This record gives sequence, C-alpha cells and structure tokens, in this order.
Amino acid sequence: MVDRPQQPLDEATMDLLIQQVTDGLSPAEQRELDVLDSAVASDWLRDFERAAAAIILAGSADATPLPAALAQKLAGQADQYFASEREASLPTAAAADRKIASLEAARAAASLERLPPPYAGRGGTYGWFAAAACLVLAVFGWLRTPVATTPPIAQVAPPPVVTPVEKPPPLPPTPAEERAALLAKADSIKITLGGTKDPGSAGMTGDVVWDPATQRGYMHFTGLAANDPTVRQYQIWIFDGTRDKRYPVDGGVFDVPADTNEVVIPIRASLMVRQPAAFAVSVEKPGGAVVSGREHIVALGAAG
Repeated sequence: MVDRPQQPLDEATMDLLIQQVTDGLSPAEQRELDVLDSAVASDWLRDFERAAAAIILAGSADATPLPAALAQKLAGQADQYFASEREASLPTAAAADRKIASLEAARAAASLERLPPPYAGRGGTYGWFAAAACLVLAVFGWLRTPVATTPPIAQVAPPPVVTPVEKPPPLPPTPAEERAALLAKADSIKITLGGTKDPGSAGMTGDVVWDPATQRGYMHFTGLAANDPTVRQYQIWIFDGTRDKRYPVDGGVFDVPADTNEVVIPIRASLMVRQPAAFAVSVEKPGGAVVSGREHIVALGAAG
C-alpha cells in the first residue's frame, strides 16, 4: 500500500524535495528544507524516493530483469496508487487526471528491464539520479500546472414584473358641475325663475342657464317642494320666440326627492329651440303632458 499525502505542497518545499532526491542539497538548502519540513513533506519525499529508486533500478547497467512476482507487486501498488489518486484533494477532476497521467509514466519506468547507460551526475554520483530528476520534475511539474478555471458567472435576477395599475375611468361630471361649466361660457343665457300664485311655489327661488349653441341647459332650484312621482311630476317648458306660444317645447319631467332643499335639473328639449324667450315649470300627472293646461305653474322666468 502506497502512503498518500493528504495535503498539497507549496512550490518552495516541492522544489527542495525534488532537489534532495535527485542531486542532493547544499547546507543552505538543507537548512531551508528543515525549516519548511513537515509530516506532509515527509510523505511526499517518500513518493519521490520511490519513483527515483524505480528508475535507478530499471536503468542499472548490470541489472537483471525484474522477477515476475516483484513486477506484479509493483504493478499492484501502482494500481492502488492510481485509484487513490482519483480521490485526492485536488481542486478539479482535470487536475487529478493530469497527476494520474504523470504517475503512469513512473509506473512504466519501473517496469522497464533496461534503460540506456547512465551518465555521470553532479559530484560523481549515479547518473541515474539525474535521469530520475528529469522524470520526477516532469511528473510533479505536471501536478503543479495551474488548473484553468472558468470564472464564476454572476447570477442576475430578472427584473420584477411590474403590472401597471389601471386607473379607474373618470367619473362623469355631476349636473351641478355641468351647470357651472355652462355659466362660465360667455354666450350662455341665464334667467332668474320666480314663483307664482300657485301654493306649490311658496318659498321657492331658482334660475336657468341655457346654451343656444349646444341646446343644453340646467335649472337650479332652492326650496321647491318634494313630489310623489306616482301622483304628480314637475315638467319643464321652453317658449320659443319663433313658435306659437300655445305650444311651448317640452323640456322633460323631473322629481324633487324628500328632504332635499336644493336641486339641479338638466333640460332635455324635445325640439330645436331657436330663440329662447321664457322658461316655466308646471305640475303635471306622472309622465308629463303633451300640451300643458297651465293650471299649476310653480316657476316662471323670461329672457331680458
């Protein structure tokens, strides 16, 4: 079983360990390694030494082929080494693959029966240490190759969906607002309505505004008595200076609700009014009359 380091090495310690296995260390380098040495570095050193020893053993000039049992044992240890490599604490699967590929090279070197003759290394030491240095440097140089990483992609949340708030449709103007708009027009006609001798006009005051251009108008009353629509209704009459006075234009019927002191009534002329001369309000049966008998006139006003 091959011992495995559980932590990666920094580059300075790895360089010194490789130098120690291949060519040896100077006194200064040895002191530096002693400062940097640790249990993790010791595990790595054993791996470096085994790789170098396998190369030296395979490349000795007088070496004999490895016994089959030993070669099989080395191959088994290599398989265990490579299997544990896939679980090593490297940052990515790609880094693990590079390390495994490099150790496959060491395995192949260990199984060689013979290599070319050695050459002399520094200080007359075995030349195969230099060859081991080449292989070890290649193997662990691959391990130190920076792993290309994909920069993180920022997760940008989509903007919130804003549902436009639908504005409610504007409310139609009230009769009082429309009357005020007509009063503001310069060509509108305003006539004061007065009471008559009819008891129904007691305490009543009012006025009418009429726009000849649009044929629209409004009556405004204060103190007009409330009526029961099932018994009687008020009816508006418009006297046109271009028509027979006996047949004024019907302006529509209306009611005054109970407990109401002030009302604004729209005028709905049934015919074109070319020359408004006077306005009147009579009390009629429910639904109004085609021609008023004029028995109950409660309001009357003439153009000036």
